[in-house]
Amino acid sequence: MTLTFPGPLVPAPDPVAAPQRRLLTTEVWIVLLLSLLQSAVYATVSLVAKLTRGPLADQSATLNSSRSDRPWLDLTYQLLGIGFALVPVALVLYLLVRSGDAPRRVLGVGRGSAAGDAGWGLGLAALIGIPGLGLYFVGRALGITATIVPSGLDEHWWRVPVLILSALMNSVLEEVIVVGYLMWRLTQLGWNRWSVLAASAALRASYHLYQGIGPAIGNAVMGIVFGYWYQRTGRIVPLVVERAEDTAVEAVAGREVDPGQVPIAEEFTDVRDLVGDLGDVHSEAPQLFDLVALPAPDLGPASLQFLVGPVQVDIEPF
Repeated sequence: MTLTFPGPLVPAPDPVAAPQRRLLTTEVWIVLLLSLLQSAVYATVSLVAKLTRGPLADQSATLNSSRSDRPWLDLTYQLLGIGFALVPVALVLYLLVRSGDAPRRVLGVGRGSAAGDAGWGLGLAALIGIPGLGLYFVGRALGITATIVPSGLDEHWWRVPVLILSALMNSVLEEVIVVGYLMWRLTQLGWNRWSVLAASAALRASYHLYQGIGPAIGNAVMGIVFGYWYQRTGRIVPLVVERAEDTAVEAVAGREVDPGQVPIAEEFTDVRDLVGDLGDVHSEAPQLFDLVALPAPDLGPASLQFLVGPVQVDIEPF
C-alpha cells in the first residue's frame, strides 16, 4: 500500500525570544514529567526488572488490568483512571491558551473534514498496524519482546465500553502531548525540524520499553511517521483516529499484541525487582504523581494499598 502525505509543509511557529525560552523549557519539562516522560521512567524500570529476572520471551505485560474483584468498584477505578489520565491534556490546552497559541491551530482541529480525518486515520492504521504486527512476532521469535496482553479485565457488561474509552484516552494523551504540544514547543524553542522529529519519536519509543526492545523500535518508527505527518499537515486528528482504532480493536479482540499503547496499565510479577521482599506489586505507569494511602478491603487485613496518581501499588506480606 502506498500512502502519500498531502500538502506542503505547514508553516512552523516562530522561535520565542530569549527571556521567554527559559519559561517554555521549564513548562515542557513539567508537562512531560506529569505525563509521558514519567511513564517512560517507569517503563525503563520495568524493562530492567524484566531483563534481570529472565528472558523477555518468557514474560508478559498486561494492559487494562482489573483493579478489584468487585465489579462496581473495578468499573469505578477504571473510569477514574481514564479521567485523571487526561488531566495533562487539559493542562496542555490551558498552557497553549495562556501563551497565545490557539489549540485549534496547534493541533490542527478543523483543518480537515471529519470524513477525511477518518479516512486518513484508517489508512495510517493499515500503514502502521500491519508492519507493527509483523515486528511484534519477529521480536517474540528473537526473544526481545514480552508477551503483550491488551486486556486483563473480567467479562462484565462494561468491559467493551471501558476498553474503547481507554483506547480513546491513550490516543488523545499521546498525540496531543507527544506530537502536537511537544513538537510545537520545541520548534518555538529554536530546534530544527529534524531534531524535533527525533525527540518526539524517542519519547514515544521510551514509554513503550516495558513491552521490550522490539516494540520500542517499532514505536520509534511510528513516531517518525506520525511526526512527519504533523510537520506536513499540522493535523493530529487522523493520528488520534489511527491509535484509537488500532488499540481498541486489539484490546476488545483480546489479542496478545498491542504495539502502540501507552503503559497506563502494566503488571509487575516479581516484587523483589522493585521493593525487595515485601510482596507483589501491580503498577500502572502514572500520569500524575500524588501519593495517597488507601484502605484495602479487597486484599485482606494484612495488606496495604497505595495509589500514585493512576498507579496502584499493592503490598502483601508473605
